[in-house]
Amino acid sequence: MVENERQLIDKILRLKKEKRAVILAHYYTIPEVQQVADFTGDSLALSARAAETDAEIILFAGVHFMAETAKILSPDKKVLLPEPEAGCSLADSCSAPDFERFLRDYNGYTVVSYVNTSVGVKALTDICCTSGNAVQVIESLPADAKIVFAPDRNLGNYIKQLTGRQNMVVWDGACGVHEEFSVEKILELKKEYPEAKVLAHPECKRAVLLTADYIGSTAALLKYASTDSADTFIVVTEAGILYQMQRENPQKRFIPAPPVDSTCGCNNCAFMKMVTLEKICSALEREAPEVVIDEEVRRRAEGSIRRMLQIGRSK
Repeated sequence: MVENERQLIDKILRLKKEKRAVILAHYYTIPEVQQVADFTGDSLALSARAAETDAEIILFAGVHFMAETAKILSPDKKVLLPEPEAGCSLADSCSAPDFERFLRDYNGYTVVSYVNTSVGVKALTDICCTSGNAVQVIESLPADAKIVFAPDRNLGNYIKQLTGRQNMVVWDGACGVHEEFSVEKILELKKEYPEAKVLAHPECKRAVLLTADYIGSTAALLKYASTDSADTFIVVTEAGILYQMQRENPQKRFIPAPPVDSTCGCNNCAFMKMVTLEKICSALEREAPEVVIDEEVRRRAEGSIRRMLQIGRSK
């Protein structure tokens, strides 16, 4: 670690203590950002964890919808997003105005939306879900329920297949990173490393999922990598997760799955990589940029999340 970086980290830790802040970092952020975080993980779990703390400030090292979710669950805390331009290709594929117009054709349908959506879409949603509990959420509904699932077509169709729900309309959105993985290159890696197990996120295309030994959310993939006896894994999700996998399993080997175009760096989310130590330090110093949400919209969005959490508690 260079001296400047060490000084920057020390300053962040000092500011965090002075301002009673908690730093959250998604698994897809760069390693040095994850190193200064109080908590690392998936977006909803991080927001729920922060809500339980006595911190006055939440700094979310991630993308915009994640910071919004933290604000939804912690309306009395100041929420900072160090890089306001850090969006999400999946969330951006389903704008609230477009989704509202879309829903006019589906009166009487239960709306289930993935957590990777804007606060506006969550406010139009009956029940939120994560990639880890989407099956549970769908199966909590009556067998004949008519359902709209948004925004990820790959996750939606995967859940539709697992649950056998035929009355399920899936919004046509996708994550730019998970769309780009190459089946052919994954199969080539499997030939090169025949002992390796393939771990894939359900946001990937069906053809990619068919190559997988295990399919799960980011947290589930991390757990599987730590508990399975295999010592080599081909990881088919955003490459930032490899830092945490390697950190928890230094004796194992983790190989990032390549995208169709290996020169484009498409297995990295450019938005996540926009968050840096310098931007975290600046945000803590200025207590800005701050995430501000209309209270009525926030309350409706919170309802969709609380209903999801209630389903989990009822099991």
